[in-house]
Amino acid sequence: MKRLLEGKVAVVTGSGQGVGRGIALLLAKQGARVVTNNRKPKGKSRPVSEFRAVALGGSALSYNETESDRLNKLSGDAESTAQEIVNAGGEAVACYADILDWDSSGQLIQTAVDSFGRIDILVNNAAGLGFGPFQELTREDWSYQVDAKLTGAFNCMKHAVPHMINQGYGRILNTASDAWTGIASLSAYAAANAGLVALTKSTAKELFPAGITVNAFCPQAESPGHLSFKATLRTALEQKGAEIVVDEDRMKASEAAHGPAENLTFLAYLASVEASNISGAVFSITGGGDIALYSEPAHTSQIRKEGEAWTMEELRRAVPAGLLRDYVSIARNREF
Repeated sequence: MKRLLEGKVAVVTGSGQGVGRGIALLLAKQGARVVTNNRKPKGKSRPVSEFRAVALGGSALSYNETESDRLNKLSGDAESTAQEIVNAGGEAVACYADILDWDSSGQLIQTAVDSFGRIDILVNNAAGLGFGPFQELTREDWSYQVDAKLTGAFNCMKHAVPHMINQGYGRILNTASDAWTGIASLSAYAAANAGLVALTKSTAKELFPAGITVNAFCPQAESPGHLSFKATLRTALEQKGAEIVVDEDRMKASEAAHGPAENLTFLAYLASVEASNISGAVFSITGGGDIALYSEPAHTSQIRKEGEAWTMEELRRAVPAGLLRDYVSIARNREF
């Protein structure tokens, strides 16, 4: 039986470890030839916890024994992921390239063309992770999180899209996060992902006539970033002297959702010919098997006045009674 992605060529940024590694493996399992990528070989890259420590004022993170063991097993680089694919009988080449650099990102896409003759699938997965209060966010923190998501995706898409247009076929998958809806203490990361969602929807409308689909997905799966986030949150609470009360049911549900990234099989479907009518969508998917589709943004209420502009007195009456009749303030519905 022919595999779903047989003959297709994929580039997966940030695929040396974590979610990106899992995506590269699952695409290869479905027959795709894969170019794996991260910025530098293992041992020369920025530690996954480094930015998070910045958000904690430079304090070192505290990993428990289980987390440390999982972190070591999940860590790797482009070469180790490519070798894993080859060992399993697939085809893959590694490309160390900084996608924030215009020429390097071009080299990454060209590696696919030079090695396999084309590029059919681009997964923009590279990210800069961060967690901490907005008041403690620095310009460096902001750039680290926003640039990897937005500038990196832009660079890779600009280099890949001309090839896809010439082929009359392309699949672009942008790794976003549920944080795009707005989560406290993730302001830069949330902004980066919201921007990526907007980029996805805009380019989807432009590129669909050329046979190219663009979709975003918000994954939950086991990764160094997930482990680092848990350690960061725990360290932050310990710094503040807060008592840590674990909701066992919620913890079990979270761990079940963060299953192996190789379980995100839906992404292989989105990258296939069969998904040619799906574009501009945003999905939430988990390693535990849940797949959800976000609704399209829409006005929920409206007030109108023709002729003269609204007076302040009119607005004071119409806004509470009409425009915001069913509105619930974010201050009463916060997420932490």
